Amino acid sequence: MSGGHEHRARGFAAFPARRGGRARGRSRWSQAWADSVADGWPLGESLRKGQAVARSGRLGPLTVGPGHLSAQVYEGTEEPYTVTLALPELDEARWEALWERTADRPAETDALLSGELPPGLLEAADDVGAGLLPGYGELDAECGCDVPDDPCAHAVALAWQFSWLLDDDPALLLLVRGRDLPSASDELRSVLFLRAMSESDAAEPEPAEPSDAAAPEGTPPAEAYARPRVLLPALPPPPEAAEDATETATGVAADPLERLVTDASARAAGLLAYVLGTAAEPPRPLSLWQDTVRIAATHPDPRVPARLRAACERPDELDRAAEAWRWGGAEGLKALEEPWHPGEPAAARAAAALATGWDDEDLPEPVVRDNHWTLPARGLQLRYGRDRRWYPYRDRSGTWWPAGPPAQDPAQVLAELLEG
Repeated sequence: MSGGHEHRARGFAAFPARRGGRARGRSRWSQAWADSVADGWPLGESLRKGQAVARSGRLGPLTVGPGHLSAQVYEGTEEPYTVTLALPELDEARWEALWERTADRPAETDALLSGELPPGLLEAADDVGAGLLPGYGELDAECGCDVPDDPCAHAVALAWQFSWLLDDDPALLLLVRGRDLPSASDELRSVLFLRAMSESDAAEPEPAEPSDAAAPEGTPPAEAYARPRVLLPALPPPPEAAEDATETATGVAADPLERLVTDASARAAGLLAYVLGTAAEPPRPLSLWQDTVRIAATHPDPRVPARLRAACERPDELDRAAEAWRWGGAEGLKALEEPWHPGEPAAARAAAALATGWDDEDLPEPVVRDNHWTLPARGLQLRYGRDRRWYPYRDRSGTWWPAGPPAQDPAQVLAELLEG
């Protein structure tokens, strides 16, 4: 299994109380989950009670992670207790078999690489014995209540509320089985890449035996081109390397051709990644400022940033911009320079993640402005990027500086900031 389970757990705000209405979710994924739960558990009266608890608003924020779901239960004035559902994670062999089978299905492959979970993935998983839905006896419930029912109404309520989460984010079904959606997409791309390489090798024609005999004059073109090709003579040895000179012919300390070749190679790699499906879009042209920041952040010659600083129109901003590029590339630079309003759903998800993924009760309430979440007393800040990742920042003498790599979980980023 992939490591870092604690970092891949996700938190969700508690569902408010609902009056009446259906207990099951709306989507095909949520209904399939509810059907599997009903088939695997001897529910009886617990089903009706669990659906009532699910609608009552007595469950707190939900945590979804590899192999488990959990929530707090609030019963009147009593102390809350925890209800947990455990579901076995799939082993590496089953994940590999699933991606091999998915690669045989173009529609499912395209959907998964586009960030969606296609319903046909259930069939592909069943084909290779890697069921994503809970099988009979797989879903194990533990609850702090004293009710002897197995499962109790709180466990049923948690299972039903998870089906509601699947309405909006069916990829959570992958997460509870041990993979988040980015990891799943990367593994599927690896399978596609290896297949493409194997097909390319298999398609390579066998070299024909060399022939020194030229086609006789008057041979038809089709026959002439069908003859084995004549190998060219071996290349002569390369010339000896020129002696190093203390001064270049142009007087420029760094060879500009070498840098141009390096930059062209990086862009070609980005284009190739897009063609092979390992990148969502081709690399976009950089503005003059972005290219200046990129060179300052990545050039190995320590004299280059100083020269760029003296030549650019924003010398006082270059060092901080280059630091943002080192941590997050072009998206990291956007997080530094382009505030934006991500909307209430993103803010609610962040609040839930921080609430469920953080154990420090003394953590102060963050000051939220646009996509910036600031803890002034700690000198820390999180910035939510347009790429849906959180970027850590520290206060340096009144200025916010990038302070580490981004991640999708704000609680993880904040924990690493406080540990640093």
